[in-house]
Amino acid sequence: MTLEKAFAVILKKNRLKCGLSQEELAQQCNIDRTYISLLERGKRRSTLNILFKICKTINMKVSDFILEIEDLMNSNNED
Repeated sequence: MTLEKAFAVILKKNRLKCGLSQEELAQQCNIDRTYISLLERGKRRSTLNILFKICKTINMKVSDFILEIEDLMNSNNED
């Protein structure tokens, strides 16, 4: 699994966990909705600034978000 795909899976999982649509997340982060869509499809790479905005909005520490990505990538490498 690529880093972009793992990021996409974790972003979508945590966005939905917070009950936010892509549009709501984008509005609260002050970014374009299409950018969230591109991130969730693994078509774009997030900047640190965006990652911090997203994590603040979904009430999650950046380190925990990254740890989830690492765990997902590691579990897929074991298969």
